[in-house]
Amino acid sequence: MSWLDRVNDQADVIRRAQELQESDRSAEACLALDLVISTTRDPYTRAEAMLQRLSALINLGRTAAYTSAVEQAFAAARDLAEPYLHGHLHALAGLAAHHQGALDRCVTHLVRAERALGSVENPGRATAWAWHDLAMAYSYLSFHGYALRAIERARQLGAAASIPQETFAAPGIRLRNAVALDHNGDSDGCLRVLRDIGGDFERFQRGGRATRLRPSGLVAYGYAIARGAALGDAAGPVGRPDAAELLSHGGDSARARDMRLLGAACLAIAAGRPVEAMSQLDGMTVSTETLGAAEHARLRSMTYALAGDHSAAHRTDRYAFRLAAQRNDRLRDVYVDGIAARIDQEEVRRDTARYGGEALIDPLTGLPNRRRLERYVAALIDRGERAVIGVCDVDGFRAVNAAHGHHSGDLVLQRIAGVINRVMRRGDLVARYGDDDFVLLLPGAGMSQATEVTRRIIHAILAEDWESLVPGTPIDVRVGFAEVRPGAPLQQALGLAFELAERQRSDRTRPA
Repeated sequence: MSWLDRVNDQADVIRRAQELQESDRSAEACLALDLVISTTRDPYTRAEAMLQRLSALINLGRTAAYTSAVEQAFAAARDLAEPYLHGHLHALAGLAAHHQGALDRCVTHLVRAERALGSVENPGRATAWAWHDLAMAYSYLSFHGYALRAIERARQLGAAASIPQETFAAPGIRLRNAVALDHNGDSDGCLRVLRDIGGDFERFQRGGRATRLRPSGLVAYGYAIARGAALGDAAGPVGRPDAAELLSHGGDSARARDMRLLGAACLAIAAGRPVEAMSQLDGMTVSTETLGAAEHARLRSMTYALAGDHSAAHRTDRYAFRLAAQRNDRLRDVYVDGIAARIDQEEVRRDTARYGGEALIDPLTGLPNRRRLERYVAALIDRGERAVIGVCDVDGFRAVNAAHGHHSGDLVLQRIAGVINRVMRRGDLVARYGDDDFVLLLPGAGMSQATEVTRRIIHAILAEDWESLVPGTPIDVRVGFAEVRPGAPLQQALGLAFELAERQRSDRTRPA
């Protein structure tokens, strides 16, 4: 067999792996793709196989494998001048970053994905699927308008490539839009969207095309019907399809499993069985990413209302609303952080010009480096301004490098830099000072403000999902602050801050 024939055979394997994913048999797809990756010598084939393998891992919900899979796929595609490939990879990397809780990184990937896909000169079937995956990522991020626009682009390209209309009907994207409306108090709007989704399924069923729907799509149609019934919808699809039967589909998809569990609770609510519904809700563990962090609480509220416990229903509804609002708050944080980063970059560019191009930024985290910090503090002292300076030392970083390698260690440092930046006061400076040391400067602040910043940093670090990024290696931080005194050298304040941070380690390890 010639080398070219071998490449063609491998391309057939990749197409078959994509078909397996469309049938929600992603575990089988992974096995086939691993074989291609281990044997191919063609760079395009390898990059495409890496991309499809990342897609399969996301479908399976194997978050511990995301980091290495993203890194390997980007490495394979780095030298290939193919906008579709890079756009699709950024869309999937955005999905992976979202599931890992890295919203800033997720948004960055999605912006790059849309730009790359928009530059494809002759888009076809593969590009249509890339727009579909980008729409999914936008949907999980709760950017519903962007998701609907991206899926419409996928439909247009799919129609031109003779892809059946039902392939990109996107019930899951519209379903997340519907429940988001309900989580924010617009139950009527939610019902309208759910009815539209159910109506589409009816249309496909009447046309004999329902058998060609993806199993994961069937689950979404089933959940839409069950959710509408739980809300008391009496105007659902004519001859309402069997939601329980539709919910039984979905293969090995993690999202389909979650919808099956939540859908069973919806059907119990619709049937007027609150005890059964509450028992199901109490016994399930579902990802907050499948239908939003508020969906589980919202179903509990509906169950309490059905049981006549209106006080508990109201209390749980308020909790669901807070969960929905937290996502919006995090997205606003990402937006504000992005604006702040651009302002910082402008200041650095001005400083770079002033100091003849001397490096003032840490290339890994994008934070000011030690030189930039020292100049900033010197200028502050010269002006006679009050400030406190702190040291944030990472606990567990060496264990990450030992267990997962330096790339994972770099990801941890990047995540920590982003987390610290999010909780600092406006006008504060965060710099990378050493290997796993960050220095925090709070102009115009005293020790009481420093104590509050310390509390926010420790809380934010502990709230991060480190297990999905570096399994088995917990991450913690120690923080110490000291006052910057006019006329005293910077190293004196830093030395005290380091000492106070180190004292935290001793206090935590001292026997009770």
